[in-house]
Amino acid sequence: MRIEIKFGGLGGQGIITAGYITAKAAAIYDGKESAFTQDYSAEARGGASTSEVIISNEKITYPQVLNADYLVLMSQSAYRDYLDKLKEGGTLIIDEDLVKPDEKAKNFKIYKIPATRFAEEIGNSIVANIVMLGFFTAITGVVSKDAMWKSIEERIPKRFLELNERAFLKGYDYGEKMKKE
Repeated sequence: MRIEIKFGGLGGQGIITAGYITAKAAAIYDGKESAFTQDYSAEARGGASTSEVIISNEKITYPQVLNADYLVLMSQSAYRDYLDKLKEGGTLIIDEDLVKPDEKAKNFKIYKIPATRFAEEIGNSIVANIVMLGFFTAITGVVSKDAMWKSIEERIPKRFLELNERAFLKGYDYGEKMKKE
């Protein structure tokens, strides 16, 4: 089993953090092999940002995403730039307020969540990436809920844990609901 995940968005959205947390959840808490890479533009906020995660039961010999099984996007520019990285029949997971898929996405399974809107309702748009991780966890099952939360808990400063827990659970619960529809 080799699962390829690509996260894409803009600097400041926590795209790299999302990839790091996912890779660590898989490796440390779910006992799988994982590899994590990141790429971002020179701008601190607003420039392109992407992270890639490979998860496998076997040793990973090539740590780059070639044909993503899952593409998790939080900006229209990321949609434009990375949609061609999603393999035929792959799963596209998007922030529905920030990404508007077109006809090019018709052959993919699409899951939409208003992640940024949910984060704002919870109290701070900065946790939109954590809402998205909760949603991703529920929709895909690639990493366990417990492993993802432990990885978030370890990465996030203690004073922000309660906010991030609400964000994670909001995304997770929404994902569980979407799977049933």
